[in-house]
Amino acid sequence: MSNVASPFGLKPAFHPSGVIRQLQSTIVSGHPTDIFQFSPVAILASGALGTVAPGNPIIGSFMGVEWTGVDGRRRVSNRWEANTVGTEIVAYYTEDQTMIYEIQANGSVALASVGAQFDFSALGGNAVTGLSNVSLDTAGGAGTDCRVIGVNPAPDNIFGDAFTIVQVQLSDHQYTAVRAAI
Repeated sequence: MSNVASPFGLKPAFHPSGVIRQLQSTIVSGHPTDIFQFSPVAILASGALGTVAPGNPIIGSFMGVEWTGVDGRRRVSNRWEANTVGTEIVAYYTEDQTMIYEIQANGSVALASVGAQFDFSALGGNAVTGLSNVSLDTAGGAGTDCRVIGVNPAPDNIFGDAFTIVQVQLSDHQYTAVRAAI
């Protein structure tokens, strides 16, 4: 329901091909930041996947991770806990620039906002569910992270609701132009 603030991050909704494909990367062992499922992520200067602050180029959305812990057990999770040490780390993420995501705004989004660009709110998440709590930052005004292209078609969600759930595409994609790694 879009009258209640319960952000869930940058959730892949659909792709024009009909298939949402996840790609694989890695996370540096001991990475110092939590990465929650559906958090915006980027390829860092190390070549590994990591979180990125709002207003910076983004590669896609974090989908989960598997790794071998220091005890030798293989683990699978929808989040990366800060400072985790492991080997054979495989991180899953979306990358395609035409992917359409759903995200809840931290305020009302009007129909006139279709085509407008906004940044994400500060990164964070729920340590119990492993889900991101990133939202579309309407309070901050115009941004560069993503472009509103529509509204989630759920029956209890319309433009103008208190916390509108919108469909977006990444407008500051890391592969759109030649850029230095973050």
